[in-house]
Amino acid sequence: MFETLPRVPDDPILGISAAFKRDTTPLKVDLGVGVYKDDQGNTPVPAAVRRAEAEIIAAQKTKTYLTPVGNPGFNAQVAELVAGTDLAGRKGDWATAQAPGGSGALRLGAELLRLSSPGSKIHVSDPTWANHVPLLGSAGFQLERYPYYSATRHAVEFERMLAHLEALPASAVVLLHACCHNPTGQDLGMTQWEAIADVCARRGLLPFVDIAYQGLGDDLERDAASIRLIARQVPEMLVAVSCSKNFGLYRERTGLLMVLTSSTERAAIATGQLGRLARTIWSMPPDHGAALVDRVLSQPELRRSWSDELATMAARINGLRQLLADALVARTHGTDFSWITRQRGMFSRLDLTPAMVDTLREQHHVYCAPDGRINIAGVSAGNVGHVAASVAAVLGYA
Repeated sequence: MFETLPRVPDDPILGISAAFKRDTTPLKVDLGVGVYKDDQGNTPVPAAVRRAEAEIIAAQKTKTYLTPVGNPGFNAQVAELVAGTDLAGRKGDWATAQAPGGSGALRLGAELLRLSSPGSKIHVSDPTWANHVPLLGSAGFQLERYPYYSATRHAVEFERMLAHLEALPASAVVLLHACCHNPTGQDLGMTQWEAIADVCARRGLLPFVDIAYQGLGDDLERDAASIRLIARQVPEMLVAVSCSKNFGLYRERTGLLMVLTSSTERAAIATGQLGRLARTIWSMPPDHGAALVDRVLSQPELRRSWSDELATMAARINGLRQLLADALVARTHGTDFSWITRQRGMFSRLDLTPAMVDTLREQHHVYCAPDGRINIAGVSAGNVGHVAASVAAVLGYA
């Protein structure tokens, strides 16, 4: 039976890590997979998370099942972290369900949409995170793209984006990046977010917001401001939350789906449906990462330690943006790379063709995604010269 299965090509992102590991050259640099790295190239576990883990393991006496919607403390704490202490003024109207990472939250949200509005289309930014398309498309949705980023201007194509949204029919689903846009790093400003919230409210569009990097752009509050603004203007929305990056819980698969409804009664119905859907997909979500997040956010001392360390991480990333931009300017005879410093989060996308990306990898041992997306956190004071010189070489600068 299995002899009919075709071979699956390497994942375009995960394949980069595999190739990087095989490379024995000391000069090699990994700018591919989106994980935070420190100055030594390590992906650390925040100190508060390590403390919380030790305390939980010492006190834990059972590993029995939770409910299909997960850890209630985690759900409440993360919902408040994202939507604010007043849950954007709609506290009783939110349904929440823990999920295996932000990816699980996206898929659970798609399954809820398929149940409630099977004929809807989901509109995603051009470009968007590579895994958005298979995650949502495999739930049976047709995906369309709205204009978002100009590679020539290194800026959001906001007027074209807004015009596209204005023309959508009611109930169309619009997937939005709350902050730290993946893969471009180019975010909307608050005036632009106000316009997006307005068109969603007027046209009856359903916002589905992905927030995977809260605290790694500007700060915890500003990075979630778009969600809070939209929640105050629309009757319904979905939010997929990932704790991988800001809590360093990549392999623990810790995420949350938040669903804003028009009433407390509808929120209760949505919660029941989320539990039923989760039961048919993964039955129960993994608890360990959620228990860690719950403890960090509920203990004032741990929360302060975590938020301080997160702020340090964000400041480091923004500093690396300036470092890389300056190095590229120096090696490209004054070409403007200031747009890199105006972006936020871990990613930026360089003007590289797939052939240039291949050359960068094969001749210079610098690894990045096929579309030119780079992980800024992979840059360091020790490798920035090599990275800049290599990029300048493939761009044709002597």
